[in-house]
Formats: sequence, structure tokens, C-alpha cells
Amino acid sequence: MDFLVCKIPEEIEREGKLGNFCLALRLIDRWLADERITEVQRKRLMYEKNRINRILESYPFDEETALKKAMELIDSFSREEFYHLLSEGYLDYIVVEGKRRFEERFVHNIAFALPLYRERLKKDPVAQKARELLDKRLEELTQGGPPKRYRVRAKITVTIKDDADHFRVWLPFPKEELQVCDVKLVSTNQRDYFLADNQVSQRTIYFEGKEKEYFVEFEYTINEWINKVDPEKVEENDLDEFLDEQPPHVVFTPYLKLLTNQVVAGENNPYLKAKRIFDWITKHVKYSYVRPYATYENISQYVAENLKGDCGFQALLFITMCRIAGIPARWQSGWYINPLMASPHDWALFYVKPYGWLPADLSFGGTRRENEKLRSFYFGNLDGFRMVANSDFMKDFVPKPNFLRFDPTDNQLGEAESLSGKVKIESKIEVISFEEI
Repeated sequence: MDFLVCKIPEEIEREGKLGNFCLALRLIDRWLADERITEVQRKRLMYEKNRINRILESYPFDEETALKKAMELIDSFSREEFYHLLSEGYLDYIVVEGKRRFEERFVHNIAFALPLYRERLKKDPVAQKARELLDKRLEELTQGGPPKRYRVRAKITVTIKDDADHFRVWLPFPKEELQVCDVKLVSTNQRDYFLADNQVSQRTIYFEGKEKEYFVEFEYTINEWINKVDPEKVEENDLDEFLDEQPPHVVFTPYLKLLTNQVVAGENNPYLKAKRIFDWITKHVKYSYVRPYATYENISQYVAENLKGDCGFQALLFITMCRIAGIPARWQSGWYINPLMASPHDWALFYVKPYGWLPADLSFGGTRRENEKLRSFYFGNLDGFRMVANSDFMKDFVPKPNFLRFDPTDNQLGEAESLSGKVKIESKIEVISFEEI
């Protein structure tokens, strides 16, 4: 995505900021018809067109629908509260053609921002039980309990929501690395498929066909990842990889360099510098749902300036700050998965010699900032409730898609396209079995 170094023409940017998206899209088409533009500009304009459409999809609720949604999800919520929160800037909305449109998960973001509403938000009983299961296991581990290993069988199914005669489909598939081993393909509903090599950064199983449903079932073994690091035994890093910028989301901007230098000032030990960065993010950044990643120009800069973001946003800020501080850092992602449920999740890894790669889960640590023992656990340690499909971000699939992915950063729920363009999918993750071994 090198074309992101090119800015869009100022009139398109102006109309987008004003919420005049119809005019912005017409201006993009006018520019695309201009023979003077370069290939880089053409790609940037096409990306902007896709970005605008994704933003509009992310803000589906008009004012009355948003009010009803809030009253449905928050106990005893009133119209007066809605407009008070709106006047105080707590509701996530944009202006589209002169009218407010609200983000699809704006209600949950109220609860993330204001503890009072967190208590009143209607709870998902399965998610509640899953949280209790994890916290119980974390208490055991932080009290010195031995790490466990699990054999997991899971399934992901995608249903294509658009019409076409032929589809290309990529589903996430587990990688064997670090805490994961013994990966096995159990079954698919397609006779022909291509399974990417384990060394591919974003591992997938690929299908082509006319059907509208595709699934893969797999097994893997995962270890709880527990480390005991003696800072006095940490040596100077000798790994040159994973220290560079990776535009657009890992960029050493003036503010991020200033912030990093302030956070790690006076510390020379790589492990302790990473700990300072982890501490700063988990104590300053609040969890928040975000728009699709492809709609942001620089995610790590956004998190540092807005002090909010989801798991992947926080991981990207950690990776960027670590690299600025001279600490190799990279991405790891897939699912958070336990015996009860599974959902997409991202975290980070950082490297210190002689211990090698160590995990850091910023969002899981930050949401436990009231419990120092549990917050600190997620620096250097990781629970076993994971499926790892990606070891880097913004990497190509094998085989490569013909069109820009819905999520060019990561892959947890699959991607699909037809011969003429992207197609929408609906993904379903199932936990078949999750057993301690």
C-alpha cells in the first residue's frame, strides 16, 4: 500500500470532512477520469473511494434509531441522557449530508468511556462466563500455578452475501510458531483447496468455487506462555528485523518519537524500556471499538493522540514505540478462544536477548488496570486461550487477491472476492472442543 504516501486532492478532503460524501465520491470519479494523474494517484483515489464507503457502512444509525438502540441496551436509559451525552461529546457520530449518523457500536463505547454505564449495560451471559473463566485461570497462574497446554478443535464458516458466478475465498488457518504446535486440517466442504505454507505471515486456506458457503475445521495444540525474565541478564539486541517503519501504521512521526523518548527516558535496558511502554499504554489508553482499520490513515498516531482504541490499535502503538526505542517488535493475532466462545483478537510480541520473543497483550492488560497483578501478567506472559493465524500485519495472502481486501491489515474472519470485485461475507466461528492435555 505504498500509494498511501500520496494525499488526496484538497477538494475531496474538504468535502469528506464536511460530510458531503456524495460530492466527495463524484469528485473522486472526476479525478479518476483525468488523464494527468499518475498510477499512484489512481490507486490512492480508488482506496479513498473504498474508505468512504466503509465509513458510511460503519455509521448505520440515524438519530432516532440510535436512541432506540441505546434504550434497548442500557437499563433505564432515557432520551434526556442521550442528548446530555451527545452534548458532552460521548457519542460516536459523524455528519453525513447534514445529518448525524451514529457508529454501529457506539453504545458499547459509552460503557467503555464511563464506568456508570458499564454497570447498566445489558450483559452477554456467555461473555460473562468466559471472562470469569479467564480471570480464574489468571489468578491460578499469578499465584504460581504450572502452565497448561490445550488441544483445540475449531471451525470457521463464511457465507457469501453477494451474487456472482465464481468466488475466491481465503479463511484464516493456524500457524505453528512459539506457543502453537501440531496443527492439523480436519475437514472442509471443498475437495480442492490450497493451504498456505506455515512460513506465510498471514496463513490461509484458499478455495475457488461457485458455492456461497465455505468452511474449514482444524485442530492445534497451544501452550500457556509463561516467562521469568531477569532484567540483569538481558543483553543488547542482536536482531535487526522488526525495527523498521511499516507505513502507514508504523511510522516514526515527530510526536511518537517525542512520546517514546519521554516514556523511556533514562532507561537503557531493552526489557525495562518495553515495560515502560507497556505500562504507559495500559494505564493511559482506554479500550474502544473502532471503525474498520482500512478507514484510518495512521493507527498508532491515532491511538497516541486520542488515547483510545481496540486490541489491534493498542498493539500497533506498542510495536511502533518499541521500534522507536530500538526494541524489535511484531504482530501476532487470530482469535481469543476458550471452551465457551471465540472472537477476533490482536496482541504484540517484543524481542529481548537472550530470552527471545515475549508476548504483550495491551488491551487485556489495560482492561485489568484496577488489578496490578493481572495487568502486569500480560507483559511477558500470555494465556492459552488463543488461535494464532497471523505473525505480521499488512502482508499479502498466498495466492494474492486481485482486489483490495476489506481488512488489509489483518485476517481473522476471512476474505472473498468475485471476478469483478470484493464480495461481502458473514463469518461464524465455532468451538468444537477445547481440552486440557
